[in-house]
Amino acid sequence: MRAIIIGGGKVGYFLVKTLLEKNMRVTLIEKDRERASQISKELDIDVLWGDGSDLSILQEANISDCELVAAVTGSDEENLVVCQIVKLSFKNSKTIARINNPKNIKMFRALGVDKTVCSTEVIANLINAEIVSDGIKILQTFEMGSMLLAEINIEAGHKWLNKEIKDIELPHNLVLVSIIRNDEVVYPKGDTRLHEEDKVVFVCDKETISGLKKYL
Repeated sequence: MRAIIIGGGKVGYFLVKTLLEKNMRVTLIEKDRERASQISKELDIDVLWGDGSDLSILQEANISDCELVAAVTGSDEENLVVCQIVKLSFKNSKTIARINNPKNIKMFRALGVDKTVCSTEVIANLINAEIVSDGIKILQTFEMGSMLLAEINIEAGHKWLNKEIKDIELPHNLVLVSIIRNDEVVYPKGDTRLHEEDKVVFVCDKETISGLKKYL
């Protein structure tokens, strides 16, 4: 997945770092030339110096090859303009806008912005929700991204299908939280058997989830 971040202030900077840790392809647009140069030297990403509401800058950033655009400048008005331009000109890209004044949330949504959020962590979580790898879907991050809430969908042929929890080999640092079955919550016990289409919700650290594939 590829994302374009508009705004290289503190929020944009740490959002970019978070997404890079998740192996996403990121392009940053920053209108302050010195700030753009500094970030370009510090992070291994494409940084464009320019106005994120400038259509030519967005095209230079290859927005047509981008699934998500997050406008996270310190100006609600600027973030809204960017998102509107993206929605009108590049309909395939989802838009996420940082909002500094909560009173603007309803207006942003009414004007077509896909998601409105007020913190870097929440923005990262929204993007994480789009990422599915090896059947694992990230639902939420905690502790600045070091801990994860995630789910595994038990499909036909899955290694865990029809097994009881006590018979499933799991990493030591992984804790099962619940099982979603037919839109109802089942709290896992040792003799709980997993069914097809169950969603197994768990918590672990990011190091554990990166090595979880061998257990699936």
